[in-house]
Amino acid sequence: MSWIIRNAETLNKNGKLSKVDIKLEGNKITDIGTELQGDDFQEFDAEGLFVSPGFVDLHVHLREPGGEHKETIDTGTKAAAKGGFTTIAAMPNTRPVPDNVENLQALNQKIQETAHIRVLPYAAITERQVGKVLNDFEALKENGAFAFTDDGVGVQSAGMMYEAMKEASRIGSSIVAHCEDNTLIYGGAVHDGTFAKENNIAGIPSICEAVHISRDVLLAEAAGAHYHVCHISTKESVRVVRDAKKAGINVTAEVTPHHLLLCEDDIPGLDSNFKMNPPLRSKEDQQALLDGLLDGTIDFIATDHAPHTAEEKSEGMVLAPFGIVGLETAFPLLYTNFVEKGVFTLEQLVNWMTKKPSDVFNLPLGSLEVGKVADLTLIDLGEEKAINPNGFLSKGKNTPFTNWKCKGWPKATFFEGSLVWNEGGKQA
Repeated sequence: MSWIIRNAETLNKNGKLSKVDIKLEGNKITDIGTELQGDDFQEFDAEGLFVSPGFVDLHVHLREPGGEHKETIDTGTKAAAKGGFTTIAAMPNTRPVPDNVENLQALNQKIQETAHIRVLPYAAITERQVGKVLNDFEALKENGAFAFTDDGVGVQSAGMMYEAMKEASRIGSSIVAHCEDNTLIYGGAVHDGTFAKENNIAGIPSICEAVHISRDVLLAEAAGAHYHVCHISTKESVRVVRDAKKAGINVTAEVTPHHLLLCEDDIPGLDSNFKMNPPLRSKEDQQALLDGLLDGTIDFIATDHAPHTAEEKSEGMVLAPFGIVGLETAFPLLYTNFVEKGVFTLEQLVNWMTKKPSDVFNLPLGSLEVGKVADLTLIDLGEEKAINPNGFLSKGKNTPFTNWKCKGWPKATFFEGSLVWNEGGKQA
């Protein structure tokens, strides 16, 4: 089907909003202008809506296979489309793990059959993510592995990580790391700070993350690898990445909306919807993350969407699993709390959620240009409503942001020229 999107507001070269029509033919953008004409085009009236390239989230847990009670590729990608995302990268902590060609092919088949948007599957660095046996990177890449990570657990052996980085470098792929030294976790459930002390809960110290990043940036330098840090959360980690970039090491990093928006001081008692890994750190850490994003130390934003059941999350702050959902609320939360307040611009936010992640991983995505893939999101920047988990399309309702009032709600999402989400009801 071919489309003409009418009267959408877009950012021009001066960073100001201006109205355009966008023509989609097949899976490509074929024209951007005013008063575009064409025969046999379906029209979408985007009056009052801002148009962005489709959002790109390179850190998502879809749970399938093995955790379908928490999420499926079907429900997770529906939630993503509703949140304005057209590309997500699925973490490999599933059962079975995509650690061999057979498992990865089965996952790709399921994606092809049930995904509503583009899903890029990560493959595991080590067999079953246990850090003992290196997987066959070349065969996995040939069968569609996006990059390599043992996300959910840090690779504990420096030797194993070095071998992984050398192999990733050889085949032109990336190592993506959940950074956590297991000897420094101390059975913690929250950050080792004031909240932990006040509630007599074992805490996870900041050094647990920063030590691993420090080790890995030196290994990446020696191996000549692209090394990407997942969900950075501490001021020490930001400092290490900043110094590594200054030294010319090929390191990149992401930050989550929740680590930008919350710190340990915001946790209202023993509510496990505020339990995630890495945990909510100190106010000082939160500010360091924002500073790192603004100065380019941190490259882009990723949600770490991690759905769990209500039963699992009801087990309390110590026993409940780590993780919160984020796909359906990321843009409204960030737009309302940072763009509306003048902390950063709409242009910066769009870049951190589209072009920057695409550029880091050499993806031909994240641009609203003629000839590019027709992935785009239409957003109502003015409508304000409260976050209501009961309306989520994700199976996971585990969010700390219930009842937060936000503007900037995605209303329609086009993926490869097809309308995959439409709440605006403006289809002509």
